[in-house]
Amino acid sequence: MSSSNPISEPARIVIAVDGTSGSGKSSTSRGVADRLGMRYLDTGAMYRAMTWWMLSNDVDVHDAEAIAAAAGKPVITSGTDPLGPTISLDGADVSVEIRSDQVNAAVSPVATVPEVRARLIALQQQEIREALAAGTGIVVEGRDIGTAVWPDATLKLYVTADPAARAARRAAEEGGSDAAAVLASLQNRDKIDSTKGGAAVPEGATHLDTTPYTLEEVIHLVVELVETTVGDTASKAGE
Repeated sequence: MSSSNPISEPARIVIAVDGTSGSGKSSTSRGVADRLGMRYLDTGAMYRAMTWWMLSNDVDVHDAEAIAAAAGKPVITSGTDPLGPTISLDGADVSVEIRSDQVNAAVSPVATVPEVRARLIALQQQEIREALAAGTGIVVEGRDIGTAVWPDATLKLYVTADPAARAARRAAEEGGSDAAAVLASLQNRDKIDSTKGGAAVPEGATHLDTTPYTLEEVIHLVVELVETTVGDTASKAGE
């Protein structure tokens, strides 16, 4: 990356990527982080790891009080390499287990428990501070990133896509799952998020509808947005 590029020094950059499930925000976030030489944090994987721990330890995922009482127990560690992000639970890799149907069905009720959100948001903020201290910057994706996790993000995105496109993408990611069933699941997740406050559009966020674009086109669009945002910020700072 040339020195004339406004993002040649990513140390202070935090890109917050919020949006709906299946909209392509994970693939986009990884691609952007790789392109810009930044770290990547999948906050959804953290909620899934918490859910897997609850299921593995026989905690009733529909008992908010039981979940709250156990929320501080799991040791969740995220690997932030965009080309190979990892998630471990109590020292064991759980990247496969957290994508199971069992976790898919249980993650929403677990994620809406305030004690779970507080615990994981604190861990996410710690990851961001470490990335900034290391001078790498970070792309953080999930829900509540630009509102609760890091409201002062350099760039906030809210990524969406047409429901049918989201279902087709998610079905393909899951190895050819039934698109109709996936669509019903996504719509249920949207309903839960809208009633529980987990899908708020961050103030000042750029809305990006990925429906008509390929992944590479979306990554290119976001990189251009970062360049513009950082360039504008630098110009204002020098005024």
